[in-house]
Amino acid sequence: MSDKATLILDGKTYELPIIEGTEGEKAIDISKLFKETGYITFDPGYVNTGSCTSAITYMDGKNGILRYRGIPIEQLAEHSTFVETSYLLIHGELPTPDELSHFSSLLNDHSLVHEDMKAFFSNYPRGAHPMGILSSMVNALRAFYPEVPERSHEEEIDLTVARLLSKLRTLAAMSYKISRGHLVIYPSHELGYCANFLNMMFDSPVKPYVIDYDVVRALEVFWIISADHEQNCSTSAVRHVGSARVNLYASISAGISALWGPLHGGANQEVVEMLERIKNSGGDPRPFIERAKDKEDPFRLMGFGHRVYKTYDPRVPIIKKMVDRILEKLERTDPLLEIAQNLEEAAVNDPYFIEHDLYPNVDFYSGILLRAMDIPVNMFPVMFAIGRLPGWISQWKESMDDPNQKLCRPRQVYTGPTNRDYIPRDKRISRSKR
Repeated sequence: MSDKATLILDGKTYELPIIEGTEGEKAIDISKLFKETGYITFDPGYVNTGSCTSAITYMDGKNGILRYRGIPIEQLAEHSTFVETSYLLIHGELPTPDELSHFSSLLNDHSLVHEDMKAFFSNYPRGAHPMGILSSMVNALRAFYPEVPERSHEEEIDLTVARLLSKLRTLAAMSYKISRGHLVIYPSHELGYCANFLNMMFDSPVKPYVIDYDVVRALEVFWIISADHEQNCSTSAVRHVGSARVNLYASISAGISALWGPLHGGANQEVVEMLERIKNSGGDPRPFIERAKDKEDPFRLMGFGHRVYKTYDPRVPIIKKMVDRILEKLERTDPLLEIAQNLEEAAVNDPYFIEHDLYPNVDFYSGILLRAMDIPVNMFPVMFAIGRLPGWISQWKESMDDPNQKLCRPRQVYTGPTNRDYIPRDKRISRSKR
């Protein structure tokens, strides 16, 4: 096959380079298109546009494949820990025992947050969403932990990464405790990353939290499968903001804000709220399926379909296995799980959903898993943000190290008024009288 694509415009022929990735993905390089032709490409939502080259995460939407640094997500969910997976994403390789021990020690050493940050939380309105609070707090971290000139750039990055990974879960748990008016629980050096978070969330002076390591493992797996997902909305936001060479804290804050949306990281919250509506309507999902198929109805069936996957999301069997295990272990029956199972069965056998490749995605079951852990619904997106953090960091770091990275500045096709004169105020006619 030729390593060039041919474009004919206005009778002129242009040759565009073809880039091929290690998994055979092909892209037409249009980086010089405007300079050479005066044309730009038009691609709303960047559905067909590659914004970068990356060695971090590989996705195959047709065959339902997801790999971190070449390692299948199924293997990582089965054998790895969240801290180890974070190291893999950020540094490119699985850590040696000594490297993992050092990395874990860094996370422990930097798990506390500045006491003055409590004042930020206490001054937020009680009704504020945790994601808005978290985004603000992460941005504020730069003021509390400025760069140290004596360190090398690489040392500073390693320290900032450790601070973010460790302090984000502390901030998340702190925000939950303060929102309820409860005593803040500090991180413990005796507990691992995930167990520490659960303890900070639920421990109480009057009711000590008992660590259940099956629950800890379920949270670990949830965070592992959430850790990165190629150039999604929030990851692209991190790269986009980072391209202006702002600090890592500000870039991650932008990613949190992007993840907040109901079409992205807020989807698992939307799924649970939708299942609650189905339950309150009698529990039959079929009317909701019919509404989702009606083009005149704005209702959307949350938790189905994906921008990239055109088959089952490979993370779904992993998270569903965790849901079944935790509900059995805790001896709980969740009416929403039964509704979710009936909804899935009806949807995947419906010709409309089959034709439009609308399969359950990871958000469909993750909300039920988080419910089983007693995580409040409004904290669901925060849980996703903690899991996605190592991916954001690795993507930001890769973009900073890329010599070809440029300031992100998309173009547009202008559709507004053509040149017209300014009208003096006393000459303007009220629009209602026209």
